[in-house]
Amino acid sequence: MTSRARKAKAVRSVATPAKKKSRLVFFRGAVGELKKARWPTRHETLRLSILVLIVCVVVGLTLGALDYGLTKLFVGLLLGG
Repeated sequence: MTSRARKAKAVRSVATPAKKKSRLVFFRGAVGELKKARWPTRHETLRLSILVLIVCVVVGLTLGALDYGLTKLFVGLLLGG
Protein backbone atom coordinates (compact mmCIF):
# COMPACT_ATOMS: atom_id res chain seq x y z
CA MET A 1 0.00 0.00 0.00
CA THR A 2 1.41 3.37 -0.97
CA SER A 3 1.47 6.37 1.31
CA ARG A 4 -1.16 8.07 -0.84
CA ALA A 5 -3.52 5.12 -0.44
CA ARG A 6 -2.96 5.08 3.35
CA LYS A 7 -3.77 8.81 3.59
CA ALA A 8 -6.93 8.35 1.55
CA LYS A 9 -8.01 5.46 3.79
CA ALA A 10 -7.27 7.47 6.95
CA VAL A 11 -9.23 10.47 5.70
CA ARG A 12 -12.16 8.27 4.73
CA SER A 13 -12.33 6.63 8.16
CA VAL A 14 -12.21 9.98 9.97
CA ALA A 15 -14.79 11.59 7.68
CA THR A 16 -17.50 8.99 8.37
CA PRO A 17 -20.23 10.54 10.47
CA ALA A 18 -20.65 9.31 14.01
CA LYS A 19 -23.76 7.40 14.87
CA LYS A 20 -26.47 9.75 16.15
CA LYS A 21 -27.48 9.23 19.74
CA SER A 22 -31.10 8.70 20.51
CA ARG A 23 -32.96 11.66 21.97
CA LEU A 24 -34.03 9.41 24.80
CA VAL A 25 -30.42 9.25 26.00
CA PHE A 26 -30.65 12.92 26.99
CA PHE A 27 -33.80 12.34 29.03
CA ARG A 28 -32.34 9.27 30.72
CA GLY A 29 -29.31 11.33 31.71
CA ALA A 30 -31.49 14.20 32.95
CA VAL A 31 -33.60 11.86 35.09
CA GLY A 32 -30.42 10.29 36.47
CA GLU A 33 -29.04 13.69 37.45
CA LEU A 34 -32.34 14.70 39.08
CA LYS A 35 -32.25 11.54 41.18
CA LYS A 36 -28.78 12.51 42.44
CA ALA A 37 -29.97 15.97 43.52
CA ARG A 38 -30.66 16.72 47.17
CA TRP A 39 -34.23 17.95 47.41
CA PRO A 40 -35.29 20.22 50.29
CA THR A 41 -37.72 18.97 52.90
CA ARG A 42 -41.21 20.43 53.21
CA HIS A 43 -40.11 22.43 56.26
CA GLU A 44 -37.08 23.91 54.45
CA THR A 45 -39.21 24.80 51.43
CA LEU A 46 -41.79 26.58 53.56
CA ARG A 47 -39.15 28.44 55.59
CA LEU A 48 -37.23 29.60 52.52
CA SER A 49 -40.43 30.61 50.68
CA ILE A 50 -41.47 32.79 53.62
CA LEU A 51 -37.99 34.31 53.69
CA VAL A 52 -38.21 35.17 49.97
CA LEU A 53 -41.63 36.79 50.47
CA ILE A 54 -40.32 38.88 53.38
CA VAL A 55 -37.30 40.02 51.38
CA CYS A 56 -39.56 40.93 48.42
CA VAL A 57 -41.84 43.02 50.65
CA VAL A 58 -38.90 44.80 52.30
CA VAL A 59 -37.22 45.58 48.97
CA GLY A 60 -40.55 46.69 47.49
CA LEU A 61 -41.25 49.04 50.38
CA THR A 62 -37.71 50.43 50.25
CA LEU A 63 -37.85 51.09 46.51
CA GLY A 64 -41.36 52.54 46.81
CA ALA A 65 -40.27 54.94 49.54
CA LEU A 66 -37.19 55.92 47.56
CA ASP A 67 -39.27 56.50 44.43
CA TYR A 68 -41.82 58.58 46.36
CA GLY A 69 -39.10 60.68 47.98
CA LEU A 70 -37.23 61.31 44.74
CA THR A 71 -40.48 62.17 42.94
CA LYS A 72 -41.35 64.74 45.60
CA LEU A 73 -37.80 66.14 45.44
CA PHE A 74 -37.77 66.55 41.67
CA VAL A 75 -41.30 67.97 41.54
CA GLY A 76 -40.27 70.50 44.20
CA LEU A 77 -37.08 71.44 42.37
CA LEU A 78 -38.44 71.58 38.83
CA LEU A 79 -41.90 72.98 39.44
CA GLY A 80 -41.08 75.11 42.44
CA GLY A 81 -43.26 73.22 44.86
